[in-house]
Amino acid sequence: MKKALLGLLLLTSFISFSQVSEQEEKVKRSEIKANAFNLILFKSLDFSYEYLLDSESSVGASVLINLRDTDSGEDVFYNEKFAFTPYYRRYFSSKYAWGFFIEAFGMFNVQDDTVDEYLYNEITNDYEYTFNDETSNNLAFGIAVGGKFVSKKGFLFEVFGGVGRNIIQSNNDVGSEFVPRLGATFGWRF
Repeated sequence: MKKALLGLLLLTSFISFSQVSEQEEKVKRSEIKANAFNLILFKSLDFSYEYLLDSESSVGASVLINLRDTDSGEDVFYNEKFAFTPYYRRYFSSKYAWGFFIEAFGMFNVQDDTVDEYLYNEITNDYEYTFNDETSNNLAFGIAVGGKFVSKKGFLFEVFGGVGRNIIQSNNDVGSEFVPRLGATFGWRF
């Protein structure tokens, strides 16, 4: 009787262990996302990849490419021509990497400043055209907060906002002190 009971307990523990392993394998840990907010408002392509470490944390990276023409004179724009943003997120929900989160990020960004103007030259008594195109390579650190919502099939939507400060700048005349981190992204968890 003791041997049968011991055998039954061992069999039950092996079955339980295998079910946990199968359940862990079904967890989708990768996400790809596109930021619709930046595309619509700022004419910028912004794509992200995020890897879920566990149910409460993840790491990821975003790449932003600004499509705005610097000579267009548009009112609403990013100063960043390019940005690479690695980040770490901590989620505060009972669901797997879902709901409210806080994010710490670093950002390498390139800002440009194009100025073309006519300046009066007193010596020639005429206006001269000048063109100045300068860039600044910057390194920023910051924080953001947001929320992520994922359907059972893997479709996801997230909204977030935050700010970072450029710590290192190659050209202080061009580089701004603060950088935004904004988004309303759509994506897929797989």
